[in-house]
Amino acid sequence: MSDYRPIGPVVGIVGAGQLARMSQPPAIALGVELRVLANAPDESAARVIVDTRIGDYRDLDVLREFAQGCDVITFDHEHVPTEHIEALIAEGHAVHPGAAALVHAQDKAVMRERLSAIGVPCPAWARVSSAADVTAFAEQNGWPVVLKAVRGGYDGRGVWVCRDAAEVEEAMATGVPLMAEAFVPFERELAVVVARSPHGQGVSYPVVETVQQDGICVEVLAPAPGLDPEQAAQAQRIGLTIAHELGVTGLLAVELFQTSSGLVVNELAMRPHNSGHWTIEGARTSQFEQHLRAVLDLPLGSPTMTSQVVVMANLLGGDDPDLFKRYEHVLAHDPGIKLHFYGKQVRPGRKIGHVTAVGSNLDEVRARARHAAVHLMTGEYT
Repeated sequence: MSDYRPIGPVVGIVGAGQLARMSQPPAIALGVELRVLANAPDESAARVIVDTRIGDYRDLDVLREFAQGCDVITFDHEHVPTEHIEALIAEGHAVHPGAAALVHAQDKAVMRERLSAIGVPCPAWARVSSAADVTAFAEQNGWPVVLKAVRGGYDGRGVWVCRDAAEVEEAMATGVPLMAEAFVPFERELAVVVARSPHGQGVSYPVVETVQQDGICVEVLAPAPGLDPEQAAQAQRIGLTIAHELGVTGLLAVELFQTSSGLVVNELAMRPHNSGHWTIEGARTSQFEQHLRAVLDLPLGSPTMTSQVVVMANLLGGDDPDLFKRYEHVLAHDPGIKLHFYGKQVRPGRKIGHVTAVGSNLDEVRARARHAAVHLMTGEYT
C-alpha cells in the first residue's frame, strides 16, 4: 500500500458493516475511493473494500491514523465516542456528520430535548434513574411506559415496553441509563430519508411504510401506501427541518409513528438506513450514492422513484445457513427480483441481506418480494 496513490477523493468510513459494503458500487461509479475501519478482516465491507484497516474505533490514536489521507470521514454506525469525533475535527479533519449533530443519534435523551425545543412532534418523555421515577411518569402519562437505553440499542434491543411496576424493575436491573417515553398508539410506522450537504443543499426521498416484527424491520413499502399527500409533505418537512436545525451533513433517517392525531418522531439515524435500501433499484440516486455526494459536498442527486411501487424485504438468518442453494428458484421464478447479500455469517434472526421488487401494483410487487425472501430464508413457497 506504500506506493499506492488514490485517483479520486478518499472517503473513510468508520465501521465495516453492510452499509459501508453497499457504498462501494456507487463509489466506483463516482470515482471515489473508500477506506473502512473494521474490527476484524471478515466483516461485511472488509470482504469487498481493498483499503481496509483493522482497529478499534474507540481508540483515538487508531482513528487519527485511519483519518490520515482521507478527504472526509463518515460512519457506518453511531458508536464512535463523541469526544473522539470532536478531536478529529479540532485537528483539521473533515467529519460528516460532525459531533454536534451525531450526538443526537447517539444519545436519545439529547435528541428528545433538542427536537422538543425546535417544535418537532415527540412523545412525552423523561430521564429516569429509579423505578419510582418511572412510576411517577406513568401516573402522569399512563401505562404502558416505554423504557429505552439512552445510548445504544437497535432492532428492538435496548427497548422495554413496561405494563406495570414489576416489568419496570426488570428493565432497571440491567443497570444501563434509561429514559421513559409515553407509549404511542400508532396506526403504522413510517420513515423518511433526507440528505443535506455541508453548504446546505437538501433533498428528501418519498416517505415509506416500514413493517416491523419483534422490533426488526422486515419490509419497506415505497411510497407509503394511502398516505395523504399533505401528511407525506409534512413528514418530509420534518426530516429537512431536523437536518437543518441539527446541522446534519450526509443522510438523516427519521422514523415516525402515524397516529390518529398526526405524526410523531420515534428515532433518528445519521447514515444510510434500512428504510432506504429500496433506493438502490427504486430511486434515480440510491441513498448510498447520495450519502457520498453529501459528505463530499457534491451536488445532490435526484431522489425520484424509478417505478410506481418498490418493496424491499429483509432476509433474516434461520436454521439453514446455505441460502445460495436456493438462488436458482428465486432467480428463475422472477428474473426482475434483485438480491443483496451482506457477506455475513448466517445466524437466526440476523439481517443477512435483502430483496427488492419494483412495479406498478403494490399487491403484486409485495407478493414477489415476499416470495423471494421467504424461499431464500426457509426454502418454503408462498
